[in-house]
Amino acid sequence: MNLPNGLTLLRIFLVPLLIAALFSTRLPDQELYATGIFLAAAFTDVFDGYLARRRRQVTTLGILLDPIADKLLIAAALISLVQVAPRLVPAWIVVVILGREFAVTGLRAIASSHGFTIAANELGKAKMISQVVAITMIILGHRYPHLLGLNLRLWSRVALWSVMGFALLSAFAYFRKFWCQINSPLLKAKVESSPARK
Repeated sequence: MNLPNGLTLLRIFLVPLLIAALFSTRLPDQELYATGIFLAAAFTDVFDGYLARRRRQVTTLGILLDPIADKLLIAAALISLVQVAPRLVPAWIVVVILGREFAVTGLRAIASSHGFTIAANELGKAKMISQVVAITMIILGHRYPHLLGLNLRLWSRVALWSVMGFALLSAFAYFRKFWCQINSPLLKAKVESSPARK
């Protein structure tokens, strides 16, 4: 077990703590604890990839666990916030955002079975950053609607809509890239000549 994989596992282990903090009735200022846990988990996503590349410790386990940890963190936060702050987080928006995650994961699995990969694009990275910003603002805005002179509830709604926008745009980009790859003459010839087709 290397350090980057340890950080990825830490992100997974922080998910139940985040849920506990969001639903706790005993913690004073539970939103501050939840925000701290969420941001700590989000920062492990930045550092695990950076350390894996810098230390040349990219492993199959890390490649598999990293996207799972990301999806667990975001899904747990959004689904919890539908119950904790339903006025700020409409359930239908969460369904669209998480539906995109399932669709892209399915596309990547199909692409992998055909021998090619769909790399993360800039829109996907922007979506992840916008998710972290939106969730942080929603958690804080639930208890502190006006913080540092900002209307956090208003801005958290704007941020959540931007997450949905990035999610849909990046999904379209993934589908387009997948469609171009799957319809390429070289790939078609490879699939038709494979032993499984005979």
